[in-house]
Amino acid sequence: MSKAAKRLGIHPMTLRQWALDGKIPFTWVGRERRFSSVDVENMKRGSDSSTSRPRLELLYVRVSGSSGQESSLEAQEAELRAVSTGEIVKVVRDRGSGLKENRPGLNRVLAMVADGSVTVVRVTHEDRLARFGVSWLKRLCAVYGVTVEVLHPKKLGGRDELLEDFVSLVTTFAGRLYGMRSTENRKRLLAESGQCGDEGGAW
Repeated sequence: MSKAAKRLGIHPMTLRQWALDGKIPFTWVGRERRFSSVDVENMKRGSDSSTSRPRLELLYVRVSGSSGQESSLEAQEAELRAVSTGEIVKVVRDRGSGLKENRPGLNRVLAMVADGSVTVVRVTHEDRLARFGVSWLKRLCAVYGVTVEVLHPKKLGGRDELLEDFVSLVTTFAGRLYGMRSTENRKRLLAESGQCGDEGGAW
């Protein structure tokens, strides 16, 4: 993949996405994708004959917590910057669960995709973008001619991937339930200490 990508003058993750989208044929050799030199040359000629688009990158980093975890955001950004091959237009930082669809950062990403500000959206891992529905986000971006690149793509399959999704769901909802219980406990303690009215007065 790296040799074919170098020949085409693109990032290996872009070539991987082209392969997934069916834009270029490939075969599996063990766990590696292999590309025919004939197909690569045909693709290169087609690219050379058309007007090449500039590589305008948007880096998206996300953590689940509403506070703290700055080091994780910085680490994700540094990892993406280290392998950048184009112009980094914007770094979008987001906080919130990957199950939450209406995230401020994700909304900014989609807005920039729609207005043509970027040509590539890059993340370290697929679940940084979303826990579920990443394929739909990729298709939406593709409508605007934008590629989504994942630095560390999933290598799971079948049962392993299903198990990972199940664990993610359980972990997320367990965290939400714990948070709800914590809020209820705080209200109860405040009520018992006389800091709030028994009739539901102001806090």
